[in-house]
Amino acid sequence: MGLEEAEKDSSTASSTVEDEEEAWNFNKQTLIFQLSDRLIHGDLSTQIQAARDIRKLVRKSSSKTRSKFAAAGVIQPLVLMLLSSNLDARQASLLALLNLAVRNERNKEEIVTAGAIPPLVELLKFQNCSLRELAAAAILTLSAAEPNKATIAASGAAPLLVQILHSGSVQGKVDAVTALHNLSTCTKNPHPIVDAKAVSPLIKLLKECKKYSKFSEKATCLLEIISNSEEGRIAITDSDGGILTLVETVEDGSRVSTEHAVGVLLSLCKSSRDKYRELILKEGAIPGLLQLTVEGTSVAQERARTLLDLLRDTPKEKKLTCSVLERIVYDIATRVDGSDKAAETAKKLLQDMVQRSMELSMDRIKHSAAVCARSEVSSKSPTTSGGTFTSNPG
Repeated sequence: MGLEEAEKDSSTASSTVEDEEEAWNFNKQTLIFQLSDRLIHGDLSTQIQAARDIRKLVRKSSSKTRSKFAAAGVIQPLVLMLLSSNLDARQASLLALLNLAVRNERNKEEIVTAGAIPPLVELLKFQNCSLRELAAAAILTLSAAEPNKATIAASGAAPLLVQILHSGSVQGKVDAVTALHNLSTCTKNPHPIVDAKAVSPLIKLLKECKKYSKFSEKATCLLEIISNSEEGRIAITDSDGGILTLVETVEDGSRVSTEHAVGVLLSLCKSSRDKYRELILKEGAIPGLLQLTVEGTSVAQERARTLLDLLRDTPKEKKLTCSVLERIVYDIATRVDGSDKAAETAKKLLQDMVQRSMELSMDRIKHSAAVCARSEVSSKSPTTSGGTFTSNPG
């Protein structure tokens, strides 16, 4: 075959591929119009089948196909189907909306604007586990779009998602945690999304998951939010293995989850050292915290140092001996820089700890001196009959 014939064959093949692609796009566009028409103008049984067909078509399609369905007007009738007394209609429309929202931010916003959140919240109240968890998955997907967060946060969905944390399937619980985490980042919501009722299932899930996973990062983030209230702190310490699970996350978690986990422990200890310090020490928190001062994010390092300062003020018989502390620091240094440089790294770590301790002691001395000076000046200041002394400048 000559070069000219080869070029002709190549051109013919290319033309055939383009023709086939054009025909496929035409057929798909025709199908989109047909399904949209059936959904908008058909009776209930026709609408249910159209919703099922839309779901099948968009499951493996591009975001462009999802946008074409939205442009064809399918979102509003699908949202109206969520209000139907027919459970098949609700399920079919819910699955279609869920698939239209995936990887398409504009569709997510349009679905919420069309009024999908109230019927989805009603579905979260259902005893039917399948529908309830499909609704949770839909809220998870829709809450990923920033403009939707305030609407969903104000809808009353959060307490119902917490109920799924207690009694849902594994996938339902994962979706509920992720949805709650999405909502927790809503800057327009003045109140915390989660409260103490979420602690027990969150701790249980954190126990069972890999501490360095994305799921662990979301769970510890929610626990840190909850730890800002006294009810939340009590729930964390009362939860079976709550503090131990957080200590394990400090030791084995990702950079994000360790930051949140040490944040929870710090919140406990800051609120009442006498109440929580011994509980944290009892679970062996010191090695993980020391390691975090070296390997954590800048926020985690600062939190770990602050917490170590709070934990250091313990009864004399409970204090770490120098040899134990040196061994812990040496082990950490070995993991960080290897055995060849461990001694040098450990020395620097210990020097840093001593320096920080001296700085804190000096701050306390200066503070005490300032308080004493103010008291002395106050005791020597003359007073008038009105009880107030006014100096006369010049």
